[in-house]
Amino acid sequence: VPVEGELNLKKAASAAGEKSIAMIKSRELLPLTGYIHGGCSPLGMKKVFPTFIDETAILFDTIMYSGGRRGCQICSSLADLQKLVDVQTADITA
Repeated sequence: VPVEGELNLKKAASAAGEKSIAMIKSRELLPLTGYIHGGCSPLGMKKVFPTFIDETAILFDTIMYSGGRRGCQICSSLADLQKLVDVQTADITA
């Protein structure tokens, strides 16, 4: 989701083919993903989850996303990210 945007849970659920979705509670995040709140990354999760990025990402040569800990950001092209992880673009921003 673009930094100035907000995740729309209904749109995200639709993109994932689900009736509804909810954010994971902070205390459940580390055991489930291996990441702390503020450090979630599409890379290196303990379990592979479907990963969606807002469709506006295709408009930019480079995008930034979490590197797996607070304050660590990765800058790459969407195509390079998609080589590493199955990332789908969708309209998910409010």
